[in-house]
Amino acid sequence: MSDYDKVKIGIVSISDRASTGVYEDKGLPALQEWLTRALKNPITFEPRLIPDEQARISATLIELVDAGCALVLTTGGTGPAKRDVTPEATLAVAHKEMPGFGEQMRQISLKFVPTAILSRQVAVIRDQSLIINLPGQPKSIQETLEGLKDAEGKPVVAGIFAAVPYCVDLIGGPYIDTHDEVCKAFRPKSAIRPPKA
Repeated sequence: MSDYDKVKIGIVSISDRASTGVYEDKGLPALQEWLTRALKNPITFEPRLIPDEQARISATLIELVDAGCALVLTTGGTGPAKRDVTPEATLAVAHKEMPGFGEQMRQISLKFVPTAILSRQVAVIRDQSLIINLPGQPKSIQETLEGLKDAEGKPVVAGIFAAVPYCVDLIGGPYIDTHDEVCKAFRPKSAIRPPKA
C-alpha cells in the first residue's frame, strides 16, 4: 500500500497525422515519461490520441473529467494555424480559466524562440479537474512542466508544474507529491501535509 494518494491523469495528444498513423505520436510517451519521473503518487493514465477537431477535443476533455481525472494534460494544436483549435475546445468546457499557466509557458518558451508568442496554450478548471494545454514538442513539454535550470541544477525559471499540486488541492483533488529534483511543488506552509511515518 502506497503512502501517496492515487491520482488519475488524462493525457491527450491532438494531431491529425499521428491519429491517422501517418507518423508516430511522441506526445503521449513524453507526457507519461515526465509524469512518472516527477510524481511520487501511483498514477493511472487515461491516454487519448485524437485529431484536431474541436468537438472531438471538447468531448474527450469532458469524458476524462467525468472519469475522475484530477489532471488532464493535452499536447498539440495550440498554434495559430487553421487546424489548431485545442484552446477553443478547452475554453468551451471550462468552468474557470487559469491564465497564469499559459503566461508562464510562453515566458519559458521565449527563452528559446521568439515565435513562442504565437502559442495559445490555456489552462482551465472543470468540476474538480485541472486541464492544461501544453506545447506539441517533447522537449518543450519537459521545459514548460519542469522549468529551466542552470548548470548547477538551480532553477532559473519556474516550470508550471510547481503550481499544479496546490491548484489540485484547492479544487478538491488528490494530494500530489513530487520528486524535488525533477520539480519541487510549491505549497504554503499551512497546506503541506506532514510525511507519513
